[in-house]
Amino acid sequence: MQIELKEGKRYYSIGEVAKAFNVNASLIRFWDKEFDILKPKKNAKGNRMFTPEDVKNLQLIYHLVKERGFTLDGARIHLKEGQKKTLDKFEIISKLEGVKMQLLNIKNQL
Repeated sequence: MQIELKEGKRYYSIGEVAKAFNVNASLIRFWDKEFDILKPKKNAKGNRMFTPEDVKNLQLIYHLVKERGFTLDGARIHLKEGQKKTLDKFEIISKLEGVKMQLLNIKNQL
């Protein structure tokens, strides 16, 4: 899944993140409570502010739960046991999907 967030920002609001993933903010809050790898900062009002690293971890959680059909427990175990390997595979898949989209765009322009 390709998400679109402004590049170069240090923090993203929960609204921006939810919109990028096309999910409700409540799901992002739920995942924040369920997964230890998410560590958003909270501002003075208590609003969650997600770093680019948090967004990358959310992409991984989204991929495991929504796209591959893992249960929350299954995703948690998978992340703990092979986080580096999973992240590497996920990044490769993401890059390949980006290349595929570019090639389809080129094909459609022909």
